[in-house]
Amino acid sequence: MKSSIIKIVGFAAVLGMFGSPALAEGDAEAGAKVFKKCKACHSMEEGKKKVGPSLFGVIGRAAGAVEGYKYSKAMLASGLTWNDEKLAEYLTKPRALVPKTKMSFAGLKKEDDVANVIAYLKANGG
Repeated sequence: MKSSIIKIVGFAAVLGMFGSPALAEGDAEAGAKVFKKCKACHSMEEGKKKVGPSLFGVIGRAAGAVEGYKYSKAMLASGLTWNDEKLAEYLTKPRALVPKTKMSFAGLKKEDDVANVIAYLKANGG
């Protein structure tokens, strides 16, 4: 009986390790280079909007919450809060997460680039 419980607990631990993908730790310095793809439309400066909203303070912020920026109806209705996982999903395929978003960027193809951009956002007021 005791060995059965140990096996079940061990199996549950293994499932926990593989049940959800872990987001790799990123490199903020490498993320700065990848962020150059974002700079044409986004600023890291608080309150500075471009074609897209400022990404200052984006981590933990509700989608569509930058005052004075005109978001798509889809983004406003998304109900998203930007955390590492949602940012990773959005940065990979924006239109898959928020169909009809105004963002025309197709997405980052490399997992490392996504993790690095998120690290860059965090290190720079994101």
